[in-house]
Amino acid sequence: MEKKGQKNNDSDKTKKKKEMKIAIEAQRIFRLKKHGMDFVILEVLRQLQQIDKTNEYFVLVASGPDRCLKSTANMHIIEIPAWGGYPVWEQVLMPMKLREISPDLLHCTSNTAPLFSPCPLVLTLHDIIFLEKQHYKNNSFYQNLGRIYRRLVVPRILPKCYKIITVSEYECERIGSFFHFDSSRITAIHNGFSDHFHPLDNVSAITAKYIDKEKFIFFLGNTDPKKNTLRTLQAYERYLKQSMVKLPLLIADLSATEIDNYLTQAKIGWIKPNLYMPGYIDNKDLPAIYSGAFAFLYTSLRESFGIPNLECMACGTPVITSNTSAIPEVAGEGAIMVDPTDVEAIAAELIRLENEEEYYKGAVEYGLERVKQFSWKRTAEQTLSVYKELDKVN
Repeated sequence: MEKKGQKNNDSDKTKKKKEMKIAIEAQRIFRLKKHGMDFVILEVLRQLQQIDKTNEYFVLVASGPDRCLKSTANMHIIEIPAWGGYPVWEQVLMPMKLREISPDLLHCTSNTAPLFSPCPLVLTLHDIIFLEKQHYKNNSFYQNLGRIYRRLVVPRILPKCYKIITVSEYECERIGSFFHFDSSRITAIHNGFSDHFHPLDNVSAITAKYIDKEKFIFFLGNTDPKKNTLRTLQAYERYLKQSMVKLPLLIADLSATEIDNYLTQAKIGWIKPNLYMPGYIDNKDLPAIYSGAFAFLYTSLRESFGIPNLECMACGTPVITSNTSAIPEVAGEGAIMVDPTDVEAIAAELIRLENEEEYYKGAVEYGLERVKQFSWKRTAEQTLSVYKELDKVN
């Protein structure tokens, strides 16, 4: 006969099995100038706070000024001072903290992880661009240093991972074929886009901080060769020669000096008066920028996902994007896609959007419908499923 105390003990064991202690690396989310991977994990964490009240989370972050995530009853923000650079933080300081917490699993979210993790490891590997041959020289010291670090660390940690998450089926296939992994070890979980990206009216008060024109073309670039900045500027020059309107080009995340180098290289310095180069644009201002833009150029050579495509579509602005890598998977068959190496094709699409009203309206309507397939809630639910899968194994 079963004793009452035994029933309670069995109940406690069942309850304990359901609750996991989950550590999540989110090192950079408190920095002011956040970029792609930072926003991905920040939005996933916000959704996990809403959908999972059972498991206990420990979010490991570097100290920083932007307190963009608050602790809740079952999600604790653990700050680790960021001294000694990212490798020291990840390889020394974070493992020390993990030994104190003793979690059931660690989810590292930014391509790399500790070489010696004290607990089972889940890794989000956004892409393996850093392992692929570089066709163009990258002049950014910071980006080159990061590339070297990833090339050293990633091949050594992947065999230790319980599960590898990546952001598209395209990247899933790339990783699997490159490392000859069993497909069961890799899963594709699409990114989403934030709720504040939607069509906005009367945006001039915000756009005026970056450009003094009401209508403009927008390009989100940086010094990474994959962003295809040189060819995009060449395409814009072709556009200026053909257009009757000649809209200015707003360029984010590039300095005037960097742009001058591109213009000199392409011998198209005459277009500079048409360029606006404010540098970094705050994420909270991006919905107004997208909404105010006539069109958005996302002409990258290589992307593992391409969140800006979704953000701009959600704001009701046409996107001219690339037909390469994971971009067609995200943008969909009805998107305006071109060969990113064909400057004439990029320019031609800008001219067509200017000249054909129905074509323009169709691009807007398609984008607003397409983005309904993506959300951060869905991303978080699928990520939580990976955690639960590991719990069942253990």
